[in-house]
Parts: sequence; structure tokens; C-alpha cells
Amino acid sequence: MSSTRHHLRTRPLAALALGTAAMLALSACGGSSQSGESGESGAAAGGGFESSDAAYDAIVNGGPVADDSVIEANEWAKAIKDAGTLRVGGTETATLFSNLDPTTGVVTGFDAGLTQLLARYILGDASKTSLTQVSVDTREELLVNKQVDIVAATYSITPERLERIDFAGPYYSSQAGILVKADNTDITGIDDLAGKTVATQAGSTGETVLAKYAPDAQVLALPDNAQAIQSVEQGRADAYVIDQTLLLNNVVASPGTFRVVGDPFGDADLYGLGVPKGSDATEFVNDFLKKIEDDGTWLNLWKQTIQAKTEIKTEPTPPAIGEGIN
Repeated sequence: MSSTRHHLRTRPLAALALGTAAMLALSACGGSSQSGESGESGAAAGGGFESSDAAYDAIVNGGPVADDSVIEANEWAKAIKDAGTLRVGGTETATLFSNLDPTTGVVTGFDAGLTQLLARYILGDASKTSLTQVSVDTREELLVNKQVDIVAATYSITPERLERIDFAGPYYSSQAGILVKADNTDITGIDDLAGKTVATQAGSTGETVLAKYAPDAQVLALPDNAQAIQSVEQGRADAYVIDQTLLLNNVVASPGTFRVVGDPFGDADLYGLGVPKGSDATEFVNDFLKKIEDDGTWLNLWKQTIQAKTEIKTEPTPPAIGEGIN
């Protein structure tokens, strides 16, 4: 690794291309679809996070740092401090949430920024993270097997997942949305999905929301975002339904190719940060989230990573910590 910047080194894997664009609400679902390991995220010489976005860097490098006594009192945080690296399960292809810049080897985005801020909080250096790419199928396994310390991957809190892992947060919420090709005029909202072939990600909350709100749609469940978006582009599916956040990623990533139609629908998914079951991580991470929400860091990160790349004007309020969990 370079002494001036730590580059992510990714082993070949199935990629989950998360993309998106404008609309109103952002979404929360079963997320990325990759598995494999990457090296440490970008760091400047002498420590500190460095990407090609100075405003983003200022946010993650300016976050709070926990007192040593706070770290020592928490077994999960102390183990990370002793190891010198926060091991993150996430993705490199979510345009708004966690996206690898191939020219710099640095991952940035809302989820990535939260974990970089957490690394700064624990280790005093936002660059001290290592990334293992995750899929819908591997997220819980990585936590159960203690291969990562935390998962940040637009990870919806569900009762089934809570049986195997714990969640801190939630830190974000979103409803479902509908994505179609830019020239599609047949589908303008949820009522138009009846009789249509609608793609979603297998094992995600998209399947549940379609069963409830569009029971007459023909569901095409595909392994990941990349295949779902390709099915729409190739005409094998008329629409793609999943968290609107993920759909906005696709619109941003492919300008002029897709659009999001209709209003967000369904219950708001709550994104949580996955942590090992039974550890004392939840309380520690929740305290961290409260700090960055109270001091404005959370909102500044949202503005820089999501608002700046979409047409969303309304500033969100983070969901209440513990909502959907307690």
C-alpha cells in the first residue's frame, strides 16, 4: 500500500451495482450484493482520510473522538482499538451510500462516511477501516463468524435478522419506489404494476412490499441490483421495485436511462448498523450516532453524499434510535 494513500484492493466477486437519482423519500432494504475483501480505505500521509472531495473529507476528519475511558469501558470498542482497524461489511458500488472511486481507490458515501466517522470516534483516524464486500446472503454470516465488526450496507432491520444479529440505530429510513426506463409511459405509480413483470432483489424487503401492495404483479426475483436493473434495461422486466434509495442510486449512475415514478409507498424501511449478537456494540454505536446527529455531522454528511447528487430538497430527520428494534 502507498504511504500517502491506502488503496482498496478488491478480490473479484459478484458486484451489486447500486445507483439512483431524484425523488422524495430514500429507501431501505436488503442492500448490496458482493462478497470478498478489500484493503483499508483512503488515508493521507500521517493519518486522516483523503478522497477527491475536500468537503467530504472535512466532514469525516472533523467528527468527534471518544475519550479513552469510554473506549476502555466497552469490550467491542476496545477490541477494535487494540486491533487498530474497524472491519466493515459494505459495498463499493452504491453510488450514494458506499462507492469506490477507481482513480483514487477510496470509498465514499453516506454509509461509508458513517463508518469512517465511527473509525475516527474509536481510533482517532477516519482512514482506519477495512472493507469486506457483502451480499444479502452474507451479511449475517460475516457478523456471526466475527469476520467483520459492523455491517453498513443499507441494511433493513427485520425480525428475522434480529434473531441472528443485533442492530444499532436505525440511522436512516425509506419507503419503496418504482424504477422504469426513461421512455416508459405505461407505469406512473403502484396501480400500474398489475399484470406487469416487476423485478426485485431476492431475499430483500422488495419481495414483501410487492406481495402486499402489488399482488397482481408478476415478480421477477433476481440475485442482486445489477441483474435487476439489467432486466429493466433489456425489457425482461417492466419495472424494478425496491427501496427508493437504491433506485435513486441507479438513476444517478446512469443519467437519462432510468427514472423513478409515482410516490414512495409501503412502510418505511429502517436502516440499521449490523453488529454481533449479544455484544455491547449496540449501546456504544447508538451513543456515537446520537453525538453526530446532535452536532449536525449526520445532516452535513447527508447533504454532501445524497442531496448534492439528487433533486431531494427536503432535509430528513433521522429515525429515533431504537425504533423497530425495541
